[in-house]
Amino acid sequence: MTDSPIRVLLVDDHAMLRAGFRTILETQADITVVGEAATGADAVSQASTLLPDVITMDVQMPDMDGIEATRKIVADPSITAAIAIVTTFDRDDYLYTALDAGASGFLLKNAAAEDLIAAVRALAAGDGMLAPEVTRRVLARFAGTAGATTPTTSTTHTTPTPRPAPAGPSAPAQLGGASVDPFTESFTEREAEVLALLADARSNAEIAAALFIGEATVKTHVSRILQKLGARDRVQAVVLAHRLGLA
Repeated sequence: MTDSPIRVLLVDDHAMLRAGFRTILETQADITVVGEAATGADAVSQASTLLPDVITMDVQMPDMDGIEATRKIVADPSITAAIAIVTTFDRDDYLYTALDAGASGFLLKNAAAEDLIAAVRALAAGDGMLAPEVTRRVLARFAGTAGATTPTTSTTHTTPTPRPAPAGPSAPAQLGGASVDPFTESFTEREAEVLALLADARSNAEIAAALFIGEATVKTHVSRILQKLGARDRVQAVVLAHRLGLA
């Protein structure tokens, strides 16, 4: 990140909600709202014109829904914005479809103001953001285990022991259009440690502290992990890691 404010595009068909989000976000010196859209089609157009860093995206809108708008925005290589789906509907089909479409975050509209601010900052920094109440369902769905553990945001952590990549043939994993064969690329020991900490919902700073390395080094490892997994972002990397038994 640079010292420039985080540029946010607000997408929702309710003007009062957009006004509320704008008020919340613009209390922060490091965040500026650069535009608003009331339809999915308008969101796609403004994303291309304004090139925001983060987009908050409603699901149910006239003209084009937020899932399709997300898919179109993510498919445009000129747009690098991270997208957070923000909805009143705590529904699994929205959640999974949004992640598959390319969203990097998912929040409910009843989230606290500080959660919205934290989500914008996390996405701008290249981190994924899932509401705590939906994280368990994400991991259970994509890892295929009903007992997936919800990552903790506690400041007290113990460094997890990373699992080695399983041996033997396996079909490539699928998520969000990505296809990855985990056995064509091997992780170094350090990358496996970083991946395990990513799966524990650690920030780059927390990973650096846990492994006694610099944040720049963590970013390098994360980039290599994303490349090897064929993942768009940290959220997808964690989902794939759980599905493949790597974390």
